[in-house]
Amino acid sequence: MSTEDLRFGVVGLGARSRLANHAHAPGEGSRIVALCDPVEAQRAAALELYPDAQAYADHTELLDLKLDGVFITTPDDLHEDPAIDFLRAGIAVFVEKPLAITTSGCDRVLQAAYESGTRLYVGHNMRHMPVVLTMRELIEAGAIGEVKAIWCRHFVGHGGDFYFKDWHADRRRSTSLLLQKGAHDIDVMHWLAGGYTTRANALGGLTVYGGIEDRQDRSGQRFAEFVSEDNWPPLSQTGMAPVMDVEDLSMANLQLDNGVFLTYQQCHYTPDYWRNYTVIGTAGRLENFGDGPGDVVKVWNSKRSGYREDADQIVEIPAAEGGHGGADPRLVAEFISFVRDGGATLTSPIAARAAVAAGYAATTSLRTGGTPIDIPALDPALIEYFEGGQAPR
Repeated sequence: MSTEDLRFGVVGLGARSRLANHAHAPGEGSRIVALCDPVEAQRAAALELYPDAQAYADHTELLDLKLDGVFITTPDDLHEDPAIDFLRAGIAVFVEKPLAITTSGCDRVLQAAYESGTRLYVGHNMRHMPVVLTMRELIEAGAIGEVKAIWCRHFVGHGGDFYFKDWHADRRRSTSLLLQKGAHDIDVMHWLAGGYTTRANALGGLTVYGGIEDRQDRSGQRFAEFVSEDNWPPLSQTGMAPVMDVEDLSMANLQLDNGVFLTYQQCHYTPDYWRNYTVIGTAGRLENFGDGPGDVVKVWNSKRSGYREDADQIVEIPAAEGGHGGADPRLVAEFISFVRDGGATLTSPIAARAAVAAGYAATTSLRTGGTPIDIPALDPALIEYFEGGQAPR
């Protein structure tokens, strides 16, 4: 195995681009050598972190730099086309979730990776989060029997700041927060349930933030400039996005190919910010209380009873260093290893497509009065290729 540093680029230098820091270890295996963003201020800020890198305004300028890989951390609507360009150029691609903002967009990226033979990785970092790994380990150990249903409630306490003051609020750029934000949770539920959504229906609306008339174009601002812990209660928010047509409350029901049923609920104006998963099986149920280090997952399965705080098994969620409960450095380490050596990964391009497809179908249902929407099947050749680890054909 070569020990020469892998050379990476970063496309899209907003808040999530900091993920690439974990890949910058000159002399230790990988380094960031190219940066790209159309906004000069973003390029300047990134060059402070990577002073030896070269900065560009257009991603096509990176295609001939002989990069080993690229991190695409652009706004969601700008994942699809750059990913395809880099894949066709033979440059391994890390696409931050969601893979694309439509099911057909995901399929275009998968097809490009399949035809080019270039490695594709999708940044579903929650598969590396200790809370998710703890629940999955309990399920695989048989703690609650065979999974039959999963419920997820996502309390997005900073929703007004994080998602309703910039491009996230514009459905042309994100489809919906049921897709954009929900792709994480849907992927986790798919993983815990061992299946993918085939049919979805949903309801929801812009129930709070739509009533705020104070708007501001923040296209020249960085994320940190408009996020504040002081913006509470929700109706006291100011400076909302000029285009705001995504829902701040949504509820989806998903039917999986293995007979499991999922329910997903998302609210962007709660006072707290965390996810609660309840997984019900043939021999009990488990539930997380908090989703960070020191919080717990509880399992009940011994007998019928009223609610018991002590439960039958209580597992503490372990601590890990790095963003998202230690998931981000693990995610990047896995991508680097995948670029260098290939092999199996916890994340999956097929699963990433399935999460988007479920979110896209649920959004379509939500905006058509809750009509159930069936998800189009994916080409079996693509499934075989990606589930086989993207081995050379």
